[in-house]
Amino acid sequence: MTRHLSLRQDMIDTCLKMNAEGLNSGAAGNLSVRVDGGLLITPSGIAYDRMTPEQIVEMDMEGRYYGDFVPSSEWHFHYDILRSRPDAGAVVHSHAPNCAILACCRLDIEPVHYMVGVAGGKVIKCSGYAPFGTPELSRLALEALGPRNACLLGNHGVIALGASAAAALNVLREVEYLARLAIGVRLLGGGVQLSDGEMDVVLKRFRTYGKQAAELTAEDIDDPDRVMPPAWAGAARP
Repeated sequence: MTRHLSLRQDMIDTCLKMNAEGLNSGAAGNLSVRVDGGLLITPSGIAYDRMTPEQIVEMDMEGRYYGDFVPSSEWHFHYDILRSRPDAGAVVHSHAPNCAILACCRLDIEPVHYMVGVAGGKVIKCSGYAPFGTPELSRLALEALGPRNACLLGNHGVIALGASAAAALNVLREVEYLARLAIGVRLLGGGVQLSDGEMDVVLKRFRTYGKQAAELTAEDIDDPDRVMPPAWAGAARP
Protein backbone atom coordinates (compact mmCIF):
# COMPACT_ATOMS: atom_id res chain seq x y z
CA MET A 1 0.00 0.00 0.00
CA THR A 2 1.30 3.48 -0.92
CA ARG A 3 2.08 5.58 2.15
CA HIS A 4 1.00 9.20 2.70
CA LEU A 5 -1.62 9.21 -0.06
CA SER A 6 -3.36 12.40 1.06
CA LEU A 7 -0.02 14.23 1.39
CA ARG A 8 1.01 13.03 -2.08
CA GLN A 9 -2.22 14.42 -3.54
CA ASP A 10 -1.65 17.68 -1.69
CA MET A 11 1.80 17.92 -3.30
CA ILE A 12 0.29 17.49 -6.77
CA ASP A 13 -2.37 20.10 -6.00
CA THR A 14 0.36 22.52 -4.86
CA CYS A 15 2.31 22.01 -8.09
CA LEU A 16 -0.84 22.58 -10.16
CA LYS A 17 -1.47 25.83 -8.27
CA MET A 18 2.13 26.87 -8.91
CA ASN A 19 1.67 26.46 -12.67
CA ALA A 20 -1.83 27.96 -12.73
CA GLU A 21 -0.54 31.09 -10.98
CA GLY A 22 2.26 31.58 -13.51
CA LEU A 23 4.96 30.66 -11.01
CA ASN A 24 6.23 27.84 -13.21
CA SER A 25 5.67 26.31 -16.62
CA GLY A 26 5.12 22.78 -17.88
CA ALA A 27 6.95 19.98 -16.10
CA ALA A 28 9.70 22.30 -14.83
CA GLY A 29 10.13 22.76 -11.11
CA ASN A 30 9.75 20.25 -8.30
CA LEU A 31 8.51 19.86 -4.74
CA SER A 32 9.56 17.83 -1.72
CA VAL A 33 7.97 17.38 1.70
CA ARG A 34 9.52 15.93 4.85
CA VAL A 35 8.02 12.71 6.26
CA ASP A 36 9.13 10.43 9.07
CA GLY A 37 12.45 8.91 8.09
CA GLY A 38 12.84 10.81 4.83
CA LEU A 39 10.99 12.82 2.23
CA LEU A 40 8.49 12.67 -0.59
CA ILE A 41 9.51 14.28 -3.89
CA THR A 42 7.90 14.77 -7.28
CA PRO A 43 9.07 12.33 -9.97
CA SER A 44 11.30 13.21 -12.89
CA GLY A 45 9.75 14.39 -16.16
CA ILE A 46 6.05 13.77 -15.41
CA ALA A 47 3.69 16.70 -16.07
CA TYR A 48 1.73 17.74 -12.99
CA ASP A 49 -1.63 17.38 -14.75
CA ARG A 50 -0.81 13.71 -15.45
CA MET A 51 0.85 12.94 -12.11
CA THR A 52 -0.80 10.52 -9.69
CA PRO A 53 -0.14 10.15 -5.94
CA GLU A 54 1.49 6.75 -6.53
CA GLN A 55 4.10 8.41 -8.76
CA ILE A 56 5.37 10.69 -5.99
CA VAL A 57 8.70 9.18 -4.91
CA GLU A 58 9.70 8.36 -1.34
CA MET A 59 13.33 8.78 -0.31
CA ASP A 60 15.06 7.96 2.96
CA MET A 61 17.70 10.00 4.74
CA GLU A 62 20.41 7.73 3.34
CA GLY A 63 19.75 9.20 -0.11
CA ARG A 64 17.96 6.13 -1.48
CA TYR A 65 14.58 6.05 -3.25
CA TYR A 66 11.85 3.43 -3.25
CA GLY A 67 9.37 2.28 -5.89
CA ASP A 68 9.18 2.29 -9.68
CA PHE A 69 9.53 6.02 -10.36
CA VAL A 70 12.75 8.05 -10.40
CA PRO A 71 12.83 11.19 -8.24
CA SER A 72 13.22 14.67 -9.70
CA SER A 73 16.59 15.37 -11.28
CA GLU A 74 16.99 18.05 -8.60
CA TRP A 75 16.74 15.56 -5.75
CA HIS A 76 20.24 16.52 -4.57
CA PHE A 77 19.30 19.94 -3.25
CA HIS A 78 15.93 18.81 -1.90
CA TYR A 79 17.65 16.03 0.05
CA ASP A 80 20.54 18.22 1.21
CA ILE A 81 18.27 21.09 2.30
CA LEU A 82 15.88 18.90 4.27
CA ARG A 83 18.80 17.05 5.85
CA SER A 84 20.58 20.25 6.89
CA ARG A 85 17.58 22.44 7.73
CA PRO A 86 15.40 20.74 10.39
CA ASP A 87 13.22 23.88 10.46
CA ALA A 88 12.10 23.24 6.85
CA GLY A 89 9.19 20.90 6.16
CA ALA A 90 9.00 21.44 2.41
CA VAL A 91 11.11 22.71 -0.49
CA VAL A 92 9.68 24.07 -3.74
CA HIS A 93 11.71 24.93 -6.84
CA SER A 94 10.39 26.72 -9.90
CA HIS A 95 11.38 28.78 -12.92
CA ALA A 96 9.17 31.71 -11.90
CA PRO A 97 9.81 34.28 -14.68
CA ASN A 98 10.81 37.36 -12.66
CA CYS A 99 13.02 35.30 -10.37
CA ALA A 100 14.58 33.67 -13.43
CA ILE A 101 15.25 37.09 -15.03
CA LEU A 102 17.21 38.21 -11.96
CA ALA A 103 18.91 34.81 -11.72
CA CYS A 104 20.06 35.09 -15.34
CA CYS A 105 21.64 38.44 -14.41
CA ARG A 106 23.11 36.91 -11.21
CA LEU A 107 21.39 39.61 -9.15
CA ASP A 108 20.32 39.37 -5.50
CA ILE A 109 16.95 40.75 -4.40
CA GLU A 110 18.13 43.61 -2.22
CA PRO A 111 16.12 45.24 0.60
CA VAL A 112 14.33 47.88 -1.48
CA HIS A 113 11.07 46.62 0.06
CA TYR A 114 10.65 45.43 3.64
CA MET A 115 8.93 42.22 2.48
CA VAL A 116 12.37 40.87 1.58
CA GLY A 117 12.29 39.86 5.26
CA VAL A 118 9.63 37.24 4.48
CA ALA A 119 12.50 35.01 3.40
CA GLY A 120 14.12 35.34 6.83
CA GLY A 121 16.99 37.67 5.99
CA LYS A 122 18.02 41.12 4.81
CA VAL A 123 18.61 40.02 1.22
CA ILE A 124 17.58 37.14 -1.05
CA LYS A 125 20.85 35.86 -2.48
CA CYS A 126 21.52 34.53 -5.97
CA SER A 127 23.84 31.53 -6.27
CA GLY A 128 26.50 30.89 -8.85
CA TYR A 129 25.75 28.59 -11.77
CA ALA A 130 26.08 24.81 -11.95
CA PRO A 131 24.34 22.32 -14.27
CA PHE A 132 20.89 21.23 -13.13
CA GLY A 133 20.66 18.02 -11.12
CA THR A 134 24.26 18.11 -9.89
CA PRO A 135 25.76 17.95 -6.40
CA GLU A 136 27.57 21.19 -7.22
CA LEU A 137 24.25 23.00 -7.74
CA SER A 138 23.11 21.68 -4.37
CA ARG A 139 26.28 23.05 -2.74
CA LEU A 140 25.74 26.46 -4.31
CA ALA A 141 22.05 26.48 -3.33
CA LEU A 142 22.87 25.74 0.32
CA GLU A 143 25.48 28.49 0.29
CA ALA A 144 23.04 31.05 -1.15
CA LEU A 145 20.24 29.99 1.22
CA GLY A 146 22.25 30.12 4.42
CA PRO A 147 19.69 30.38 7.24
CA ARG A 148 17.11 32.02 4.95
CA ASN A 149 14.00 30.52 3.35
CA ALA A 150 14.61 31.45 -0.28
CA CYS A 151 17.35 31.95 -2.83
CA LEU A 152 17.76 32.41 -6.55
CA LEU A 153 19.73 29.87 -8.59
CA GLY A 154 22.12 31.45 -11.06
CA ASN A 155 20.84 31.27 -14.67
CA HIS A 156 18.10 28.96 -13.48
CA GLY A 157 15.26 29.81 -11.07
CA VAL A 158 14.29 29.98 -7.42
CA ILE A 159 14.06 27.80 -4.29
CA ALA A 160 11.62 28.49 -1.43
CA LEU A 161 11.24 26.72 1.92
CA GLY A 162 8.36 26.43 4.35
CA ALA A 163 6.94 24.36 7.18
CA SER A 164 4.58 22.72 4.67
CA ALA A 165 4.03 22.62 0.91
CA ALA A 166 1.44 25.39 1.23
CA ALA A 167 3.84 27.53 3.28
CA ALA A 168 6.68 27.02 0.79
CA LEU A 169 4.34 28.03 -2.05
CA ASN A 170 3.44 31.20 -0.15
CA VAL A 171 7.13 32.09 0.17
CA LEU A 172 7.56 31.45 -3.57
CA ARG A 173 4.64 33.79 -4.31
CA GLU A 174 6.20 36.55 -2.21
CA VAL A 175 9.67 36.12 -3.72
CA GLU A 176 8.34 36.24 -7.28
CA TYR A 177 6.46 39.46 -6.41
CA LEU A 178 9.64 40.89 -4.89
CA ALA A 179 11.60 39.92 -7.99
CA ARG A 180 9.11 41.83 -10.10
CA LEU A 181 9.48 44.87 -7.83
CA ALA A 182 13.27 44.60 -7.95
CA ILE A 183 13.27 44.63 -11.75
CA GLY A 184 11.01 47.70 -11.79
CA VAL A 185 13.15 49.49 -9.21
CA ARG A 186 16.28 48.85 -11.28
CA LEU A 187 14.56 50.27 -14.36
CA LEU A 188 13.92 53.47 -12.39
CA GLY A 189 17.51 53.81 -11.27
CA GLY A 190 17.91 51.49 -8.30
CA GLY A 191 15.57 52.77 -5.59
CA VAL A 192 16.46 53.31 -1.93
CA GLN A 193 17.58 50.29 0.06
CA LEU A 194 16.55 49.84 3.67
CA SER A 195 19.45 49.96 6.12
CA ASP A 196 20.69 47.04 8.21
CA GLY A 197 19.08 48.64 11.27
CA GLU A 198 15.75 49.06 9.51
CA MET A 199 15.84 45.45 8.33
CA ASP A 200 16.72 44.29 11.86
CA VAL A 201 13.41 45.77 13.02
CA VAL A 202 11.56 44.19 10.09
CA LEU A 203 12.95 40.74 10.94
CA LYS A 204 11.96 41.14 14.60
CA ARG A 205 8.44 42.12 13.58
CA PHE A 206 8.17 39.13 11.26
CA ARG A 207 8.73 36.86 14.29
CA THR A 208 5.29 37.84 15.63
CA TYR A 209 3.55 38.69 12.34
CA GLY A 210 0.50 36.45 11.85
CA LYS A 211 0.67 34.90 15.31
CA GLN A 212 -2.57 34.65 17.26
CA ALA A 213 -2.67 35.53 20.97
CA ALA A 214 -2.34 31.92 22.13
CA GLU A 215 0.82 31.49 20.04
CA LEU A 216 2.73 34.42 21.55
CA THR A 217 5.52 33.65 24.00
CA ALA A 218 6.57 35.82 26.94
CA GLU A 219 9.58 36.93 24.87
CA ASP A 220 7.24 37.95 22.03
CA ILE A 221 5.04 39.99 24.37
CA ASP A 222 8.03 41.81 25.89
CA ASP A 223 9.56 42.64 22.48
CA PRO A 224 9.07 46.38 21.75
CA ASP A 225 9.37 45.64 18.01
CA ARG A 226 6.60 43.05 17.91
CA VAL A 227 3.46 43.60 15.83
CA MET A 228 0.99 45.14 18.30
CA PRO A 229 -2.73 44.37 18.04
CA PRO A 230 -5.40 46.76 19.37
CA ALA A 231 -6.42 46.50 23.05
CA TRP A 232 -8.37 43.30 23.74
CA ALA A 233 -12.02 43.94 24.58
CA GLY A 234 -13.14 40.41 25.43
CA ALA A 235 -14.04 37.16 23.71
CA ALA A 236 -17.34 38.47 22.33
CA ARG A 237 -18.97 41.82 21.86
CA PRO A 238 -21.61 42.41 24.60
